[in-house]
Amino acid sequence: MRSFFRDYGIYLAWIVSIVATAGSLYLSEILLFEPCKLCWFQRIFMYPQVVLLGIAAFRNNRSIISYVLPLSFIGGSISVYHYAEQKIPALSKLTPCKVGIPCNFDYLNWWGFVTIPLLALTAFILIIVCLLAARSTNR
Repeated sequence: MRSFFRDYGIYLAWIVSIVATAGSLYLSEILLFEPCKLCWFQRIFMYPQVVLLGIAAFRNNRSIISYVLPLSFIGGSISVYHYAEQKIPALSKLTPCKVGIPCNFDYLNWWGFVTIPLLALTAFILIIVCLLAARSTNR
């Protein structure tokens, strides 16, 4: 398993970032779901990872891990806050959303708990796990 993540961890993280970015664009451009302010912040931290991890994967460059991990941790933190804002009504009063769609609005609510911020959080966590596993086997 260690050799698998050493060899393919960056590729797996790259695939996760591609799927997350494609899903985000599908929701906004095809299904016409207007992103809220917190969604835009999550996108800001996810979209560059497609390019950075893609270059790192093709060059087999593990040094990029130190630069990509902070993007995932910050994006994941925003996702946690966004998800909490959707599921905890008291937090919606603290929302930074003044114009456009409110951040506590649920376009998706599968099974009562799977929302867009939870999907983003899952992607950020998968990227973090893949990159930490690839980094720890590199030592």
